[in-house]
Amino acid sequence: MKTEQIAVQLYTLRDFTKTPTDFAATLRRVREIGYHAVELAGTAGLTPAEATQIVHDADLQISSSHESMELIMKQPQQVVDRLGEFGITHAVYAYPAGVDLSNAAQVEKMIADLDAAGAVLRRAGMTLCYHNHAHEFFQRNGRTVLDDLFARTSPEHLQAELDIHWVQAGGGDPAEACRRLAGRLPLLHVKDFTVTAQGERLFAEVGYGNLNIPEILTAAEAAGCQWFIVEQDTCPGNPFECIARSLDYLKGLCE
Repeated sequence: MKTEQIAVQLYTLRDFTKTPTDFAATLRRVREIGYHAVELAGTAGLTPAEATQIVHDADLQISSSHESMELIMKQPQQVVDRLGEFGITHAVYAYPAGVDLSNAAQVEKMIADLDAAGAVLRRAGMTLCYHNHAHEFFQRNGRTVLDDLFARTSPEHLQAELDIHWVQAGGGDPAEACRRLAGRLPLLHVKDFTVTAQGERLFAEVGYGNLNIPEILTAAEAAGCQWFIVEQDTCPGNPFECIARSLDYLKGLCE
């Protein structure tokens, strides 16, 4: 992993990107902290072209974008067009909204729809990635939904943005999950996981929790990961300080 491959997911800074002015100011601060790239999760009402200009003005790249789940499933060509304006190739399906993962018919439809949408992106030279949470580790007939999702879609049509915090929360092994997705893992959400003395699960800055981050990153690199994207869903204090701590830790692993 190189420092230039480390991005930050802007969802972490969502309270500071609600207006175009705040969006621009936040991107400048992200660059000052030392990041080279961001993953988009909305653009404060800006068009893709306007948002891209602001990103580039801040001397940042865009690694990928979390796109509307409805657009991905129903109008994937619009996603292709948006990615073209951003100048990127990775779109992310962030959450299976409205899908009951215990319902086999709903899961099968989701898998088929994702494969079809991914085929549209693939024809345009782009990649659709699926971002997991914990509930994809729900098991049916001895297999998790996540297993079925990748077993029953083409590697050319669907790849992974593996979220290592949620893999752990779902009872999985993040490093092993990376190894199993070799060749299908262009994006990794690098997050950490800790607990209080009372057993409450908390998000942590990368390197300050209980995950074996060096082992996970080694496995992700071997699997072909291109972008290592820091995200912290909730922060105990200033989110800018949190993403700075995570970056400092990861830079230490790059040296």
